[in-house]
Amino acid sequence: MEKKYFFFDIDGTLTDRTTGKIVKSALETLKELEAEGHFVAIATGRAHYKAQKFIKANGFKNMVCNGGNGIVINNNFVENIPLNREGCIKIIRQAESLGYGWCVALDDTKDVYMKDDLFLQQAGKRKEPTRYIIDDSVIIEKIPQFLKVYLSIPAEEEEKLTTKELVGHLRFEPEYLMFQPDNKRGGILKMMEHLHADPEHVVVFGDDYNDMDMFCKDWMSIAMGNGCQELKEMADYVTDTNINDGIKKACEHFKWIN
Repeated sequence: MEKKYFFFDIDGTLTDRTTGKIVKSALETLKELEAEGHFVAIATGRAHYKAQKFIKANGFKNMVCNGGNGIVINNNFVENIPLNREGCIKIIRQAESLGYGWCVALDDTKDVYMKDDLFLQQAGKRKEPTRYIIDDSVIIEKIPQFLKVYLSIPAEEEEKLTTKELVGHLRFEPEYLMFQPDNKRGGILKMMEHLHADPEHVVVFGDDYNDMDMFCKDWMSIAMGNGCQELKEMADYVTDTNINDGIKKACEHFKWIN
């Protein structure tokens, strides 16, 4: 059997969004894929420190994380590329001039740093466990690297931020805009370079808009039945929903497992 290199999104693909837990048949299928000699990895936008908990809990060893900028191979954290530093500085400075608060993630932890509590006043707390560190002596230009940037600019006012295209950004919450990597495809390609393997043997599974980047013609792309319509239209194959054994059914369909 030809060896394949599988990359799976977490939320909505491997996990049931209503429980946050991995679908039992999905976990069993990934273990069977490995037993058949295939390479199995997670591909997630989550920061390494958060995604690491997931892969450890479920016995995985390989991962593209931090939106494609982080790579883990055989449980070794190979790299974690920061955001474009100059772009982040320009974005933050314009946000300040417009009166919006900010906070930044500088390392692979739940800590975020800010010079005041303006972000919290305007946007409230982030929708994930966070430790807020307020330091009025912080000078943006002296920060060596940025892993993520958060701005308390509401969705309806986002067009005011003319510098936003300098760094990749996503919005999951109406209260704040996130600047973080959105390059799963690039992370997969870098992983394949490390493995000295041909990208044409890659298979990706996803369900949502942030998976569109890794759905391309370089390899096979499979959308979950519960996925967004735009992703399904990009897919080579659409399987059943994740909670209805979609991953297992797709792998059986292509005879990657017995």
